[in-house]
Amino acid sequence: MPTITAFESSPDRGRGQARDMRVRWAFEEVGQPYDVRLVSFAAMKAPAHLARHPFGQIPTYEDGDLALFESGAIVLHLAERDDGLLPKDANARARAIAWMFAALSTVEPPIVELTMAMLFERDRSWYAERLPMLQDRARVRLGELSRHLSGADWLDGAFSAGDLMMVTVLRRLNTSGLLDEYPDIAAYVARGEARPAFRRAFDAQLAVFKAASQS
Repeated sequence: MPTITAFESSPDRGRGQARDMRVRWAFEEVGQPYDVRLVSFAAMKAPAHLARHPFGQIPTYEDGDLALFESGAIVLHLAERDDGLLPKDANARARAIAWMFAALSTVEPPIVELTMAMLFERDRSWYAERLPMLQDRARVRLGELSRHLSGADWLDGAFSAGDLMMVTVLRRLNTSGLLDEYPDIAAYVARGEARPAFRRAFDAQLAVFKAASQS
């Protein structure tokens, strides 16, 4: 059975923002059972984990002789191996993969920069001046994405791995207030969160946080 790594004690307090959530969701969408090995922050920087992930992060993926790191690469591997996350039509399949890259390379960077500032820079003297700039950078991408969606349920026809990655990226903004400015994107995220596979994955990662907080 494939094994992934996840935080022993997630800093997001079980809100499903850690990147193992993407992989858990992908497993649930394709109907593949998996095991989870929980790692502490110290263990993430130990040689054993660095052999799997050279940057000392999560998630990692192991299945037989194959070891992978980077959530996007793991989700793509699962999507290419099992039905449910990539279209069978070659052109539609290529577009779905392009949306996976767009989520990680184009949409996520300004969102991560904004949310990290909101978490860790609030006490800095320049925070109030910098925040509007970071918000506007995220708004640029949200506006572009909104124009593409234009009332559609998903990015390119049926739900795909591209939507899975995009929804997990956009969920980082759930507490920022920015999604309220784009009702179509907020509805898009809500559709992703309503999928049974998402709910199973969310409950699984939340259970880890609850167990850690009670120990």
